[in-house]
Amino acid sequence: MASNQTDFRQPPDRLFLNPGQYSGIFALCEPDFLWRPHDRAVILGVPASADDEMNGRIGRFVSYTARHKTFAQAVEFNTIPVLLEGAEFRKSYVMANGRFVLSGASGIRLQNRYCWINRDAGEDAEAALADWFGMCASVNRRVMPVASSLPRDLPVAIDCRNTFNYYHFLTESLSQLGVLVNAGFTGPVRFHFPNHPDKTRAFAAGHARALFPEIADRIEFVRSPAAYDRVIAACTLNSAYFQYGDDLVPSIDHLVPSRAMWQGRAATRAAQGLLSMNAVDSALVALRNRALEAISGQDFSYLPRRFWVGREPGHARPRQMAGEDELFEMLSPFGFERIAFETLSPLEQIAIMANAEMMIAAHGAGFTNMLFAGPQTTVIELGTLQTAQFRWGDFWKLAHVAGCRYVSFFADYARDGSRGDPSFAVDGIVPVSLSRRGLAEVMALVVTLLGHLPRLNRREPLQRLAERLLHLGAADAALALLDAHRGAEKGHGALLLLRAECHRRLGQASDELAALRLAFAADPGRAQTLVQIVWCARKAQSPESVRWALSELHARFPDRHADLVRDRAWMRRLAC
Repeated sequence: MASNQTDFRQPPDRLFLNPGQYSGIFALCEPDFLWRPHDRAVILGVPASADDEMNGRIGRFVSYTARHKTFAQAVEFNTIPVLLEGAEFRKSYVMANGRFVLSGASGIRLQNRYCWINRDAGEDAEAALADWFGMCASVNRRVMPVASSLPRDLPVAIDCRNTFNYYHFLTESLSQLGVLVNAGFTGPVRFHFPNHPDKTRAFAAGHARALFPEIADRIEFVRSPAAYDRVIAACTLNSAYFQYGDDLVPSIDHLVPSRAMWQGRAATRAAQGLLSMNAVDSALVALRNRALEAISGQDFSYLPRRFWVGREPGHARPRQMAGEDELFEMLSPFGFERIAFETLSPLEQIAIMANAEMMIAAHGAGFTNMLFAGPQTTVIELGTLQTAQFRWGDFWKLAHVAGCRYVSFFADYARDGSRGDPSFAVDGIVPVSLSRRGLAEVMALVVTLLGHLPRLNRREPLQRLAERLLHLGAADAALALLDAHRGAEKGHGALLLLRAECHRRLGQASDELAALRLAFAADPGRAQTLVQIVWCARKAQSPESVRWALSELHARFPDRHADLVRDRAWMRRLAC
């Protein structure tokens, strides 16, 4: 009889399945890739607290994330249909022949659970787990065996973390169906979940049947535990990165920005967390494609393209943002409407995001629908330092798959009389409070992206806003902003360099060169400006400017000049 109970105090080789050995998991065919590079979304984190000290902390966290946690490209892991023998669905986990399958987010949670339980017993569980991954890599000579022909009426089974959290159900469970539906099996399709059936939300069945109408009559929701002699399931190969060597799975070291948290194939929890926040899986890509096909050709023109997402009472956790009404009052004149995803049908939720120009909301599971956004969409999240630390990276993969712009403003906590950081274990996710100062930061970016230029009285906020616009790829908006504040640029090297960067991105070499000359005049102690002038002047076909910049560089920064011209004969000729 199937059971939900597991003894996690066993060694890793007794608990976890190594797919490279003949151990109960079989690919339905050889996977065409294990991982491949995937385009990154434009992601920006912005401090928006009323408190300078908190803004400093947020800024340092965002900066550290950019320097040490953000890969040069996202990594797409393959999700493949597999045959499991001796399969068991225990709580939200999957087993084959008595060992847990490490697949996707479920596999990461299994490893975390193993480490937490054994840490309490004084064991170095993380080291034991890393050693086990290393052992797998040393013995594996193939990804996994391939199944022979199978009866088409085998059941298809999918694990669910639960059936009441929109984020986990769509990204981890419904996405699997997008991979499995094309495998050609005609048996029942069962979602196995651990929670009490009373907690199941209607969106689970609603989205499954709306996106997969051809198999709607075969979809069932069954509470764990459950057991099968043989069953078709999906396996995401993210953990496989650490279970194989370079001969089977190419290294991703060249994509990693630093070794602060990354140790190559060493499967530390920090490394796996870092990989997870920079990874997408092919199942998410398949689910997005299926969703966009489902709305193709239908008329959703009645849905707004600019909107604030609120929470419908009784449908979501009561976590209203302090300052929401003030923000919406300022958004309304720019064509924003207030919506709640819970009141829209599954296809309307997809369509409103696919056609959106801008979505704004407080942090919550509704950001799952970012998966369906278009490359023209700017998605703006209002969170806190807590959501930055514990939740921000979870949503990156959705932005990567959608190719949208994802901006997170990290503001203050909405709570009375408490100081210091909330405890995630005790307090859960604390609601957001948007102060007047935070409101100004949000609205300045929003209106500028929409083509309305704010009037800023100080250089610091002007510089911050222009930098954010450039980060978001909106060089034209940044340039318009600077044009509207030309008086602020005079003698200010940083603003003039921003202007030069705008012109560079817009392919305006002559204007870029003029701005660089002014920037150097404002700050003649910056050698890099002269280097930029050299390269820009060459692009603008202005040898006189190249000679002038090289001459200035030689006179003011001879060592930098020597380094620059050493291996460049064309520069030495012009410098003569």
